[in-house]
Amino acid sequence: MGGRASVGGPPMGNAPVGSARVGGRASVGSASVGSASVARAAVRPGPSYDQLEGPGGGGPGGPKGKDLTKSAKKRRRANILTAAAAIVVILLGGGVVAGTWFFDDVQLTEPKAEDQVTQLFASNDKTLLATVGDTNRSLVPYQTINPVISEAVMAAEDKNFKDHHGIDMLGIMRAAWNNFTGGDTQGASTITQQYARHAAELKEISYNRKLREAVIARKMEDHYSKEEILGRYLNSVYFGRGAYGIEAAVKAYFGNNRSSITQPGAKGAITPAEAAVIASVIKQPEPSATHQGYDPQNSLQNAKERWQYTLNNMVEKGWLKPADMPAKFPTVQKFDPNKCRTDCGSQQATGKIVKYVKNELRAMGISSEEQSKGGLRITTTIDPAVQKAAETAANRANEESPLHDFEATYKTALTAVDPGTGRVLAYYGGPKGTGWDYAGPNYNDSGDFIGGGRPPGSSFKIYTLLAALSDGYGFDTTWDAEVKKIGGDAINNASRENLQCDKRRCSLETCTIQSYNFCFYHLAAKLGSDKVAEAARKAGVNFITGQQGRIDLNKVTDEAKLKAQLGNEIGYGQYPITPLDHASGVATLANDGVYNKAHFVKTVMKRDAAGKFQAYKKEKKTDKQVFEKNVVAAIDHVLQKIPGKNDKTLKDGYKAIGKSGTWEFKDGSTSQNGDAWFVGGTRHIAATVWIGREKEVKKKMVPQPIFKTPNSKSGMSGGSVPGEVWKTFLDLANKAMDYPKDDFLPDEKVGDPNKKGNGLPPEKPENPACDLLAQLCQDGQNPQNPPNPGGINIPGLPGNNNGGQNNGGQNNGGQNNGGQNNGGENGGENGGGQNDGDPTQPGDNTDQGGGQNAEPN
Repeated sequence: MGGRASVGGPPMGNAPVGSARVGGRASVGSASVGSASVARAAVRPGPSYDQLEGPGGGGPGGPKGKDLTKSAKKRRRANILTAAAAIVVILLGGGVVAGTWFFDDVQLTEPKAEDQVTQLFASNDKTLLATVGDTNRSLVPYQTINPVISEAVMAAEDKNFKDHHGIDMLGIMRAAWNNFTGGDTQGASTITQQYARHAAELKEISYNRKLREAVIARKMEDHYSKEEILGRYLNSVYFGRGAYGIEAAVKAYFGNNRSSITQPGAKGAITPAEAAVIASVIKQPEPSATHQGYDPQNSLQNAKERWQYTLNNMVEKGWLKPADMPAKFPTVQKFDPNKCRTDCGSQQATGKIVKYVKNELRAMGISSEEQSKGGLRITTTIDPAVQKAAETAANRANEESPLHDFEATYKTALTAVDPGTGRVLAYYGGPKGTGWDYAGPNYNDSGDFIGGGRPPGSSFKIYTLLAALSDGYGFDTTWDAEVKKIGGDAINNASRENLQCDKRRCSLETCTIQSYNFCFYHLAAKLGSDKVAEAARKAGVNFITGQQGRIDLNKVTDEAKLKAQLGNEIGYGQYPITPLDHASGVATLANDGVYNKAHFVKTVMKRDAAGKFQAYKKEKKTDKQVFEKNVVAAIDHVLQKIPGKNDKTLKDGYKAIGKSGTWEFKDGSTSQNGDAWFVGGTRHIAATVWIGREKEVKKKMVPQPIFKTPNSKSGMSGGSVPGEVWKTFLDLANKAMDYPKDDFLPDEKVGDPNKKGNGLPPEKPENPACDLLAQLCQDGQNPQNPPNPGGINIPGLPGNNNGGQNNGGQNNGGQNNGGQNNGGENGGENGGGQNDGDPTQPGDNTDQGGGQNAEPN
């Protein structure tokens, strides 16, 4: 049977195999080698040799002897002939079945693509965040595989690979003899047969499978080159340690910085000694009940013996010079069976970003089918240092977290976005990649939305302000706290009666800083709830949950239907949104009204023909001016006062905008708080923090009220613990990233004088000097030393000892003592003003008199 046996080609000789009756049991029907016609063969072996021997294994002929009777000899000859007939059948399947129904029935189809993992890295392109896929495999072009590895694998598994045509006849005969004489069912397969079995998914152990395997192997040898068959085999075979394919195997045994495609002579290339280790484990990579296998970590002795066998074959075939024979077994990386290799990320917070990555890949044109093939290398926007800061602040397991002493029923979400790019720098929706995501949407296995988002309370007022100031309302508009809702209900302001303003004429600025609800309800009523929702959408909020369910704000076409779902309570944050969307909205405010879409994918790479990762897809810049700069500047000027008001000023002089929010917990019997937020950020990082609480009751997670401290019954508000988490995070992130201390735009006076609130007009100042000055200007007079009892410093007018610039003027009787700070802004809004000389600082009665920590919304 020398030479190339071509399946489907010329017949091999004309020796007929007649109707032989072998052993009275197995009939090999009329099979003409010339015509390659094979009848159905029934091969049934007779009794085994052991059954013919007597007690004790010796048989009638004596202990361990042979049964020498005529009958016994005849039976032994029948067994041998039966085995020989089976070998003939297998040989027929290997080379003579061309043109028969069996050969035609076995189809050679292109094997399906091997499953691979897709790896997700942090923005530094080094830190592995997660892997997607069920099989730890990375395909490499067969032309690029280090030839030393290929030679070692051939030496270990099929040293005659280059000489045969897919089928090793001697190996088949040995296996058949063993199988028919009572041994284990063996394969004796060539590399081509092993790959054929894998490609055709022939998993059962049977003679029919062996025949099919042999036919497919022969067809493969006609269809593919030897190099391609070997390359496909190397990319598919299992090497133990959870590694499928040669690239994963190299990393599993010798480290992630090594590769199968690094060529000999290059730094880090796999050596013959190392290649022999990898090749040797293929025979049995993992322990069984009877053998420890050939992984050196499981059995160094077995590994060394198999390693030496492989090296000897390499020398025999001329692939390794005797002088280069390695003398020392190489050092192999320790294997941790508990370390994640596929679908990684489940034990870390960043595992929750996988769903976003998949959606963004589809938007880039990478279909779900292409994604399922795997093999992509994705660099995400997650910054390792910022992510660490987020987990330190938000995860109660960390001692630095303000939530460290709280019980496990408290849940946290923290998201951070780069305002200038929209890149999501940190994402924390829970401590693990599995389980409920508190920072974003949740979906079932079918892709249906099943929940996500919480009422943002007063933190949502930033969007009401964007809608209002864009429509012409200014911070100096006044609002009436005693005007009820449409329908007659009173508007709750955390049960605060002693407001830091005249109830009938409270300015929008005071309402924002003190977080009063009535101004924002009435603003929403004037604007329309749809206009507030539209401002939120433009800023970056994609979804909001209305009275009839989740609303995709990017797909709203009917404003009337939108208004039907969202009442005027949208003005102060009744309707749920996600922390991720909220961070995107805050980022737009921090970026002067320029919107950048929040995203997680920075770049996507895939291997080229040389096996190297090359750029495939990348993020697209989406910056768009969605709000006028002067409007945003005016809002940011006010929002900068809130972190300090809540004692959450950032370290090292970083300027920040901020807004707290709280929403009440309702279970039908209490009015405790259920959701608490703090949102805001610097020029370089926008962050949102949410805290809530859930407890498992009858296998369902049930919301619970939240408290300011672990042992108190005082309700947690946005300015308390969430604000502390927010500050802790930003202080850590600013220190780690060393961001510039950029300031926000200077304040802008905006507002149409014709746009009025529903409050009484502002009171005129009762200051005689103001009246006198107005009269003098009206009369055109310019006295040298006019009376100045109020201490106003009038430019161009000299002061005197009673009312002049120095004594009765600006410093003593003027602006600071009789003016703005003692009887002015802080004295009016903060009850006397804790800091008499700084109008931006709080009064000492802020918290006690209904400050941010007491707000319900």
